[in-house]
Amino acid sequence: MSEKIDRRMLLKATAAVLGAMPLAGCDLASQDPTVRGILDSAEELTEAAQRTLLSRQSLAREFPETAISKHFRANGSDNPDDGDYQRLARSGFADWRLDVGGLVDHPLRLSLTDLRAMPSRTQITRHDCVEGWSCIGKWTGVPLGGVLQQAGLKANARYIVFYCADTFGDSLDLPNKYYESIDLVDAFHPQTILAYDMNGKPLEVPYGAPLRVRVERQLGYKMAKYVMRIEAVESFGHIGGGRGSFWADRGYEWYAGI
Repeated sequence: MSEKIDRRMLLKATAAVLGAMPLAGCDLASQDPTVRGILDSAEELTEAAQRTLLSRQSLAREFPETAISKHFRANGSDNPDDGDYQRLARSGFADWRLDVGGLVDHPLRLSLTDLRAMPSRTQITRHDCVEGWSCIGKWTGVPLGGVLQQAGLKANARYIVFYCADTFGDSLDLPNKYYESIDLVDAFHPQTILAYDMNGKPLEVPYGAPLRVRVERQLGYKMAKYVMRIEAVESFGHIGGGRGSFWADRGYEWYAGI
């Protein structure tokens, strides 16, 4: 309990430092040395506590339907300008396919119909953004672990990487295509799902249609939206800036547990 309290205190401190600066899911302000120090401290508390003190199956809090936020804020980008994505969106994502590859025995190419036919999970959870806001939503999707079991991970697979349709422009000499990754502990956690419904309806574009990741024991910037491809890898050192995610390449911590 004390770890969670400390973590949330640090998040509030981060929000105070960020002040009125806009965040894009959640922005480049972490390059500020003060913010960077706060995030580094939170990172040390969180990963050590979660992986040492908590069960790998410990669940994030789930809420009743009466707690669902009337307005759920869309974090990050809300309408990718990628041409292929826009074409898929115009057709209601009928031609969209999720590719699952990398270090797997059986690469997959799944449509939304395929995913909806698989065993699903519904959970009402709180989305916590590092900039200090939270919303509660109802998510339905396929447990990621089930998809990975169907693909069959090779023995040397250690991380799962999500490649997305959205991009962010900045002045840094880094790839601007959004990507994220998690380790196998989080990948097989029961609340880690590939969500295709929000609040009982198919995901809308601002919230990550047609598919987004929910990693309920981590902060919002780990919840990749507009997922197009999943890859199992041994290391993410060769991807993007080498730190495991779009925002980690730009100064955020790769592990963002709460």
